[in-house]
Amino acid sequence: MSHPNALLTPRGRLQLAHCVVDQCWSLRRAAERFQVSVPTAARWAQRYREHGAEGMNDRSSRPHSSPRRTATRTERRMIGVGVNRRWGTARIGYLLGLHPSTVHRVLSRYRLAKLTWLDRGTGRVVRRYEHDKTGDLIHVDIKKLGRIPDGGGHRVLGRIAGKKNKTGTAGNRRPGYHYLHNAVMIVNEQA
Repeated sequence: MSHPNALLTPRGRLQLAHCVVDQCWSLRRAAERFQVSVPTAARWAQRYREHGAEGMNDRSSRPHSSPRRTATRTERRMIGVGVNRRWGTARIGYLLGLHPSTVHRVLSRYRLAKLTWLDRGTGRVVRRYEHDKTGDLIHVDIKKLGRIPDGGGHRVLGRIAGKKNKTGTAGNRRPGYHYLHNAVMIVNEQA
């Protein structure tokens, strides 16, 4: 998105069109003033003549028609096979003679879940994170604590003795770290 004072925002386009249509500027002079090409100035002036000030807004880039779109019957077959047999895009594509990316695009358009999100037995979407009320949160903290051997570490004993304690010995069977997990549930009272 451009900044509001750019030359060819809808407001700038309207100014260009006013100069050409209402004030009778030449296309070349208006294009030079607004730092655009002559065909661009002609395009905005023509759109202003046809649609007025509303025509200065951006149009959708979606095509008016899609003649090569997958047929509705084929899409229904894809959905049926995907839901009933729980097949992936490659198997459905092989069955129907389509490319797997086409099958994936259709299944995504109808918001069908990926196979990894489904329970294999029932075919339902597995909800792994559920709460009674919307807005409830869980905050998880993980604290990393060093395992200090009996008698202290290198800061107390010095580097040489501390290094002996650091390695796995009879007195220090598990050198390394402990991890403390702390979960706090934050309840939203407004819900």
